[in-house]
Amino acid sequence: MDDFKDFHTVKDLKFDPKKLQEGLKQILKIKKYDTGGGITHFGAICLNQIPGQPDSTKGKNTRGVFWTKPDHTGKESARDIPIDETAYTEFVKDFEHTYFKEVYDELSKKFKLGRARILLKEPRSTLSWHRDPEPRLHVPIITNPGCIMGIENVAKHLPADGSVYITNNIKYHNAFNGGEESRVHLVACLTDYKSVSYTHLTLPTNREV
Repeated sequence: MDDFKDFHTVKDLKFDPKKLQEGLKQILKIKKYDTGGGITHFGAICLNQIPGQPDSTKGKNTRGVFWTKPDHTGKESARDIPIDETAYTEFVKDFEHTYFKEVYDELSKKFKLGRARILLKEPRSTLSWHRDPEPRLHVPIITNPGCIMGIENVAKHLPADGSVYITNNIKYHNAFNGGEESRVHLVACLTDYKSVSYTHLTLPTNREV
């Protein structure tokens, strides 16, 4: 049995870790992390937008709908607003001089991407236990051994070695940073998961999203 069936490493695709970190420094000189409307320990920078709509990269648009079980009843509740991921087709012009333009173009050749965001998880912090509408593509940029993603009952560390990962965020999951430095990943929504079979990635077929 493959315990990591909901974590898939994309074969024959890898980026330069040093260029990713340098590109991050360049972007942070231009734009600060958006907290998604004041969410603690969270930060996001959208690399793409709805064409001609720069506001589509701000506020709650950096987050998007998810489902969680917030209390002892175990009842599921929706949070935030739905996002039309397929509308995000224009790379943000201010970032075109960075390595992330090359990364975005290369990923777009292989996958149908929704929002592509640089996501910050501050030290000693965690996300809620939740599920998302679609799987996610991860390229870790900065991490530490205390950064763990758990999908249902399986936990895994994703190294920042230039690898590309697909995670089954349709299932309930969490991510936490137990280290003392920030965790930063490039995370993209995959909009074609219903028509594409990703190797070793077991996706639910009867989940309402």
